This record gives sequence, C-alpha cells and structure tokens, in this order.
Amino acid sequence: MKRGLYHRAGGKAIARASQRPDKRLMASMSHGHLHPTILETERLRLQPVAEADTDAMFALMGDPEVMAYWDSPEIADPDVVAEIVQGQVSDMASGKAIYWGVRALTGDGFIGACDLSEIDHRHKRAEVGFMLGREAWGQGYALEAMRAVMAFAAAGGLRRLLARTHLGNRRSDSLLEKLGFEEEGLLRGYVLRDGEHRDCRLFGILL
Repeated sequence: MKRGLYHRAGGKAIARASQRPDKRLMASMSHGHLHPTILETERLRLQPVAEADTDAMFALMGDPEVMAYWDSPEIADPDVVAEIVQGQVSDMASGKAIYWGVRALTGDGFIGACDLSEIDHRHKRAEVGFMLGREAWGQGYALEAMRAVMAFAAAGGLRRLLARTHLGNRRSDSLLEKLGFEEEGLLRGYVLRDGEHRDCRLFGILL
C-alpha cells in the first residue's frame, strides 16, 4: 500500500502521493493527532465536510439505493441530514472522527463521502466508512478514495482499521477485500432496520 505524502498549499494541508512530506505536518501527526486534511488522488479531491455540503449529503442520504445497506433507511427530511452534518463537523472539531466529501477533480462534482470514525489514539485504531452516489458506481472511485484514507491513517499513526458491512452487501465486501481487509467475524442481529434484525460482517486490517 502506498503511503500518502504531504505538503502545504494555500494555508491548507493537502495530501498527495507524489510529493515530499511537509515535516511540520508529519511531526504533528506523529504525536497521535489526526487533523481534518484535504486529500487528493489522481481523479479525486477529499475535503473535510462542512455545513455547506448539507444539500449534497441530502441527495446521497435520500436515495434508497445508496442507503440500502446502511443502518438507517433513506432520509426524506433535509433537516435531519443537516443535523447529521452538524454532528460530523462537531466530531471533527473534537478529534473523534474525520468526514470527507468526495469530489471529482474534473468538474468538482460531489460524488460521495468517506470517513475515519471512532478514532482511538491510545489503541491506534479507527473505523472506516464510505458511500457513493449511484452515478459514480463502477468507476473505481471508492477504491481510489479509500486508498487515500488508509494512507492518511497510516501516516497519522493508526495501526488498525475496522469496517462493518450488512450481510449481502457484496459491492462493499469486494471493495474491502481489494483494499486488503480480512473478514474477522459475523455480528448476528446487529442492526435493527425496517422491523428486522440484520447480520453484519466485520472486517479489519493492520496497517
């Protein structure tokens, strides 16, 4: 797995895979702190979520197909999504998580989101999550974005990542396997959704 390298641009930290690391940023990360950082790949820009992204997030979370394998069904109320985004911004400020909006470099269109959540600096671990709009499916964007997130996590001192999928979500299972995650167990009846208990598969990887 390629590790991300970092530099400063326009006062913001931007991670790239082909430039020398900024020693100041790497030093701050080495002390067990992961700060919201813009990540760039060959085709994508991952930018920390802001309240201005609420409409784009509502478009994602209001789509039944996108939300088919999430813990909650699609969300029809934009105010609920606004509260979720506000919570994500708050979690980033407190160092509990980092949430990124994913945009294509060509056109700057918002195509999805991904995250590091449940960040535990003591045990050097976190959970990953990702979602893409249907128009972005099948183009390798999720793989590209998550490789950047994993490189960022490794550079920031994390040593273990966890992921959870609903049983039957073959698309996400396949993506995690391509990223090197291994299945570690089955969580039976873990999620109650639409009146039924769903099983979840647990995946993990050591960085």
